[in-house]
Amino acid sequence: MIAVDLSAYLARIGYDGALDASLETLAALHWHHVNRIPFEALNPFLGRPVSLSTGDLETKLVRQQRGGYCHEHAQLFGQVLRQLGFAVRPLLARVLWGRPDEAPTPAATHQLLLVTLGDEPYVVDIGFGALTGVAPLRLHERGLQLTRHETFRIRAHQDLHQDMYVVEALEGGIWRALYRFSMATVGQADYEMANWFTACHPSSPFVGQLIASRVDGGVRHILHNDRYTRRHADGRIERHLRGGTTAILALLSDVMGIRLQDTAALTHRLETLLRRQVSARLCGPGSQRALIDGGRLLASEPS
Repeated sequence: MIAVDLSAYLARIGYDGALDASLETLAALHWHHVNRIPFEALNPFLGRPVSLSTGDLETKLVRQQRGGYCHEHAQLFGQVLRQLGFAVRPLLARVLWGRPDEAPTPAATHQLLLVTLGDEPYVVDIGFGALTGVAPLRLHERGLQLTRHETFRIRAHQDLHQDMYVVEALEGGIWRALYRFSMATVGQADYEMANWFTACHPSSPFVGQLIASRVDGGVRHILHNDRYTRRHADGRIERHLRGGTTAILALLSDVMGIRLQDTAALTHRLETLLRRQVSARLCGPGSQRALIDGGRLLASEPS
């Protein structure tokens, strides 16, 4: 695999600390990465492919100052960690977030990392959108795992004679499942297939919706179509409607920190999306307006 230019990557995330293969270094790199490289899926939204080659990932996320979704973040961050001497293993998970309990089992399309330090494995997830992890989580810890933002826990259970793990986040006093994964060995071809599905399949949320987010110290910035949400580490939530393409483009650039390249194509795609949304809001059942946070329906109120 092609090596990542570590100097360029570290400059991109604004990190100049220790580079030893320790938990302290892993946690520091994790925090800096999610604060400086946003989660975004502009390529699928624009009908463009997503490459997982190391060279393309470095060009896009580091040199072009773009962001990416789970596969891009995991592949890039995983390669950086390997070059620094960490033992890294990528895994695929089935996303449970926002799905009814009775819903069919989803495909394994979310990529995360397992980083082992000594005998202790850690779950490292730097690409889960509105609830992207901000710190490594101990795989075998069954108690609460506090971070600078949400509190997490990892539940373990047996499913078809294999160990399964469910990552959950505490939100509003309620535990919500994010995703489920196993230790099953997965090859690069499996990641490529999951990446293709996420980027290209019509049922993928990234194909028909504008989704972006970024951690900014004690605030999470979340954009879902024209809904902008600020989630504070202390639990406060601010919701805003960003009307018009100009306001949305400014938010992507100034708040998410994405260096926009083809604004003409993005503007055209956004205009189409916004027209469809206005029509749906005017003609929807009961003329109700959905309040959406990070892609999940939270509540509704009369318009």
